[in-house]
This record gives sequence, C-alpha cells and structure tokens, in this order.
Amino acid sequence: MSDHPPVRTALYEEHLALNANMVDFHGFELPIWYSNIKEEHLATRSGAGLFDVSHMGSFRFSGDGVRTWLETIATQRITSIAPSRCAYTHFLDADGCLIDDMIFAVVSEHEILGVPNASMIDVMWSWFTQHLPTDGSVSMENLSDQTSIMALQGPGARDVLDAAMGDGQHVGRFKWRALTDNDLKTTGWIQGTGYTGEPGYEIFVPNDDAPTLWRALVEHGATPIGLGARDTLRLEKGYLLSGVDFCSPSLAPAEDDGFLARDSWETNVPFGLDLDHDFIGKHRVVSHAETDERWWGIKYLEKGPLPRPGKSVTSPEGVPIGRLSSGAPSPSLGNIGIGLGYLAGVSEGDEVMVVASPRKSVRAVVVRPPFY
Repeated sequence: MSDHPPVRTALYEEHLALNANMVDFHGFELPIWYSNIKEEHLATRSGAGLFDVSHMGSFRFSGDGVRTWLETIATQRITSIAPSRCAYTHFLDADGCLIDDMIFAVVSEHEILGVPNASMIDVMWSWFTQHLPTDGSVSMENLSDQTSIMALQGPGARDVLDAAMGDGQHVGRFKWRALTDNDLKTTGWIQGTGYTGEPGYEIFVPNDDAPTLWRALVEHGATPIGLGARDTLRLEKGYLLSGVDFCSPSLAPAEDDGFLARDSWETNVPFGLDLDHDFIGKHRVVSHAETDERWWGIKYLEKGPLPRPGKSVTSPEGVPIGRLSSGAPSPSLGNIGIGLGYLAGVSEGDEVMVVASPRKSVRAVVVRPPFY
C-alpha cells in the first residue's frame, strides 16, 4: 500500500457533483459507478458513455528514427503503420514475458504518441529509457501529469461529440488527429480508439480544459460511466487487462506462481503481433507448441456461481486444463456468466467445466472473443 493519498484527476469535482462512488484505483481516486454497473454498461452499448481515463499515461516519442527504434522493442511492426493511424502493441521483457500493452498513434514520420496503462507509467518510462538509442536520435516526453483523457464510447458518440464541440472533430476508427478550432476552444488531440469495442473516441486535452469538455459532453447526452462498467465492457470484447490477465514476473505477487507471466502467442490476441521483424522477447513467442495454454473465452451453458478470476477449468471428465484470469456476468447477454483464461488443448466450441465453487462445477463452452 502507498503512503501517499490517491491522485485526484482534473475531473474529480465533476464526479462528486454527479454523486459518483469513488474508489482508489492504482493510486488514483476514480468513480467505480454513478448509478450501477449494469445500467452504465447498457447505456454505453446503446448510446454514448463517457469515461474519465486520465489515470492512463501519455508519452511522446520524437526523432528521425523513432518508428524504426520503437519497432525493435514492440511486437507490432511500427514502420508499417502510416502517419495519422493508431495501432496496438505489446512490449516483452528479455525473457519474452509481457510487460505491458499499449495503443499508440503515429503522428508523423518523426513523432509517436503512446498510452501506457495507469499502474505501468513509471515501469514503461524506465523500460523505454533503458532502450533509447545511445546517439540521442530519439527523445521522450512524459505528458501524463498535464494531460486529461476522456473516452466517449458508443453508437451515439459522434452525435454527442458534434453537439458539444461543433462539426469537424470526428476521426475514424484507429485514426489520430489534432483538435481543430471548436466551440469549446479546447486544444489537444483525438483518437478513434477505446476500450469498449464500440465506435467512439479518446480525447486528450490539457487539464485546465477537461472540466469544460466533460460538462459539455454530459449536457449533450453522454452518460458518465465508472470503472465497473468499463471492466464488463472490455470483458465482453475480450480485451486484456494489465495486471489481471497478464503481469510481468518482476511485478507479480508471490501468490501468482507465474500464472500471469505470458507472451503475445499465449494471450491469443489476433492483432498487435507481427513476426516479420525482430523484437525483444520474440524467441519465446515463436517457441510454443499447439498444446500449450492460450487465452480463451468461456460462456456458461447453465446457471451457477459466477465465473471469477482464479477459478479452475477442467475437461468434462474433470481433468484440469487451466484457470480463469477474468470473469463476470455479461450485461449485454442477459447476465450470463462469461470469463477469460488460459486453457490448454482446447478449441472453439469445446465444452468445459468451470469449478465455480467447492461444491459446484458449471458447464461452459469455449469461445473466441468477442462475446458480444
């Protein structure tokens, strides 16, 4: 536990004004919900949800060789991503274990913006610093403390954005652009990215501009959403959660017993990995056999105690095949139990058993996410 009080984002007072239930999340004081998780989850799927994700980091990498350099430590082939586009990548340690994942934007041939996970800002800053070119051709800036990030997600996101800021700020999926002149006189940039699987945006603005933008988006129809629904939304789409679905061995608690020390092949993510280039940790990614554990989804076939992280999964005959890293009821699927975990020797459609309690194993089917 930290001896320091949790950090309050620039939107803290806005959350209090909306009667948010605040929690300490990785050292940040953030809303877990405003009304309830299910209601906020469904509001995002059907309309436009608004999230304060200012706990996430913001790095700028600059230099003539920045794309070539970053490619040497990233599983994504950075040089294949055209300017103004965003992409997803993993960063592996020297043993091939996943340290963190990150969305990045190629602003130009000479500039990249990246978003490290909240609890990994210092870790990734140190990792990147260790691997900077010795000739000084690439430099880094940590913009995290001065930047607020809002995620506007859902089928109604564009209508809310246009109503709040005026026409002209929309950006396509996995694209980047600087904010231009707008009704709120807000500066910064906007990306067609997010953690819900819905269309929408992540908007990066100076802290002083954040409250005005937040209030305008809410006034024009966005529903404030807390961390609880953010987690169930990403779970339905099968998105990895740092520290929950993977964890660097150097950061994992002793009780983890190495279960979350994984690489990009094991996480079974169908994007972000390009083997047509060399990168740190590649040797482990290419070393696996088809029978090794991989990250799969499971969906309940019957009622029973809900799937939760750490629950064992067996074959129908009771042979252990892995365990869950994430699990919850799915609001979009009528609260049916869904989970994600590392399972060995399975294929999509196989039936398995989730050992949900000491007295109850629940029938489930192996699913390749997304669930929804």
